[in-house]
Amino acid sequence: MRAMKGQPAIIFLAVTALLFAVCYSVNAQQSGKMLRIGLLTSAPAFSPSIGAFRQRMQELSYIEGKDIAIELADGQGKADRFADLAADLVRRKVNVIVAGTDVAVRSAKSATKTIPIVMAGVGTDPVDTRLVETLAHPGGNITGLTNLAGETAAKRLELFKEAFPKAVRIALIFDPAVRGNVLQARDTNFIAGHLGLVVQTWEVKGTESFESIFAALSKERPNGLYVPGGPVIIANDKRIVDFATRKRIATVYHRKDAVLLGGLMSYGADNVEQYRRAADFVDKILKGAKPADMPVERPTRFELVINLKTAKQIGLTIPPNVLARADKVIR
Repeated sequence: MRAMKGQPAIIFLAVTALLFAVCYSVNAQQSGKMLRIGLLTSAPAFSPSIGAFRQRMQELSYIEGKDIAIELADGQGKADRFADLAADLVRRKVNVIVAGTDVAVRSAKSATKTIPIVMAGVGTDPVDTRLVETLAHPGGNITGLTNLAGETAAKRLELFKEAFPKAVRIALIFDPAVRGNVLQARDTNFIAGHLGLVVQTWEVKGTESFESIFAALSKERPNGLYVPGGPVIIANDKRIVDFATRKRIATVYHRKDAVLLGGLMSYGADNVEQYRRAADFVDKILKGAKPADMPVERPTRFELVINLKTAKQIGLTIPPNVLARADKVIR
């Protein structure tokens, strides 16, 4: 009977403790400054990747304007802006920085050794570029995802050749300041000869480079255009897509983002999904996890995405065997 008499008191204490813990957690978040997340990227606010990140944060019960503020620091295609943008995010005392390109991650790393940095799918091996110590144990304040864009360049070109067996000449635009671009240019040139392709490379050193490149490509009339990532190129995705469609040139990317905007085809890790996964990293960090102890994720699946609508616009027919292998077809 004593146990029975004491039971209500125990329950009351347990409920009180639970309510106190919940109230303390809510008040700890709401009484202080709103949690601030800096997005250091070249992707514009309307891009599918940024949209995926925002949606996932909402699914994780973070409400913008109430629980969190997402501050977009857009490099607008100028790699040299990232150092200043990263420093500004540090001055604003953001809780986490999500960096969308290799250049952005390096800039964030130079700006802070304490604020957690989440990579949203960098194209190069972060161990090779010394962003982290190892994938399993990053150390420092950086973790996140890598998309291994450079390592899939050969497969990307092979798929392009299968889709367009009559293709002979392909143009490749790349930013020499982005290591991932340089790796893709190297690997693409290496495999091209085995596929009966001739690759001509064009260096993009700024937004102003595109006018001259477009003028040259209009005269050269290549069968295809290989487009990697990097701040300058990502910021001009729509511009590149519009030019290629107008000139009826087939485009191949490693980023699905560009195909969703009207590019022809892509093969690589799902960069939109990687931004969603970046939100999961952010969530864990905001709840106390340390980047040093959070393994960097490598992509486990690569996808082929084909924009059939674009193919029809430029007068190309995708072979049924290639179309059947696509993970996603945009009609």
